[in-house]
Amino acid sequence: MNNTIKFSVNTKNSGKRLDIFLTENINDFTRSYLKKLITDKQVKINGSVNVLPSAKVKYNDQISINLIQKNIQTIAPKNIKLEIIYEDKDLMVINKPKGMVVHPGAGNYENTLVNALLFKYKKTLSDLNGKLRPGIVHRIDKDTSGLIVVAKNNLAHANLGSQFSNHSIKRKYLCLSWGVIRPLNGKIITLIKRDQKNRQLMTVSDISGKKAITNYKTVKVFDIKDIPKISLIECNLETGRTHQIRVHLKYKGASLLGDKQYGKKNISFKKVNSDFFTKLNKLTGQALHAKTLEFYHPSTKKWMRFNSDLPDGFKKILNLLENLSG
Repeated sequence: MNNTIKFSVNTKNSGKRLDIFLTENINDFTRSYLKKLITDKQVKINGSVNVLPSAKVKYNDQISINLIQKNIQTIAPKNIKLEIIYEDKDLMVINKPKGMVVHPGAGNYENTLVNALLFKYKKTLSDLNGKLRPGIVHRIDKDTSGLIVVAKNNLAHANLGSQFSNHSIKRKYLCLSWGVIRPLNGKIITLIKRDQKNRQLMTVSDISGKKAITNYKTVKVFDIKDIPKISLIECNLETGRTHQIRVHLKYKGASLLGDKQYGKKNISFKKVNSDFFTKLNKLTGQALHAKTLEFYHPSTKKWMRFNSDLPDGFKKILNLLENLSG
């Protein structure tokens, strides 16, 4: 299956290598895969396929990329360490690291959560979502860290799936956002659909799309000298749409630290705390973490609650902000 995506280069991205530009703007695809597409002449700049991965993109360049998705029938198990928070005969709860894709897709068939699950559990996983997504009940973005539940059998999978469908599962995320969201606490209800200009992104729509509901609460606003205002926000999802929190916060005029897709493109620092600036530059991906997960156990019917630690980059920035705010 092929899927063509088009971009128009803005001023901020002008001068970047083509392969780097594509990696930053296309979610869930490895840089090596995108480089191969360039050398295979599946990428055009202003209509020309005679480009190299090292080519520098320029302002207003029109780029199109033909994503070739392999027709894969099997997935190779791979020995990847997993942080398992809880496990029994029906399910497991995993703290997914930032940078890991949940299931195989175009450009990433070897380093996903599914590859790791197949190595550890072989065929003792549910198959309701097909052979390419064994055990996968739900997913979180590649650069979002945090808790995900995996089903070991079809009965558990069906039960958990029903809980997701009727919104009885509770999921709380923590994130760091530029500025202050108004009002400080509230509920965002919109339709979300794919962006017409960039099919890798989602956007709020007034007329079409899937209903999305995000409850949010501002935990703390950090107003510190030589650091732009930053908010620590807790989001409680009632629905689980693609990129939901990131899209909804953008809709409210906020954006997450480290978010290359939905974040602010031009954040200027007249004077900035050097320690903060260093930690910000080391942040890979958005400061968004699926911190807690609650649901009824499919067999025992007991209410289960799980909590996870923040990833290192997120934690270091938050600790710095807490220390500086006194």
